[in-house]
Amino acid sequence: MNKMKINKIKEMSSPELETELSELKTELFKLRFSLATNGLDNTSKIKEVKKDIARINTILKERELKENN
Repeated sequence: MNKMKINKIKEMSSPELETELSELKTELFKLRFSLATNGLDNTSKIKEVKKDIARINTILKERELKENN
């Protein structure tokens, strides 16, 4: 998966974002596991996945705050 753009994330519905978030967390776990077992060549991938997770969490939080107001 390539780095997600914020516009693409904003276009997705909340259930889609929840699904994407769980997939990214699974991918992050696998990347960390590969790093621990010396099987990861591209360590910058971990940073990209973490940033995508943060982007999705930010959009979900914004939507939650908007609904509560």
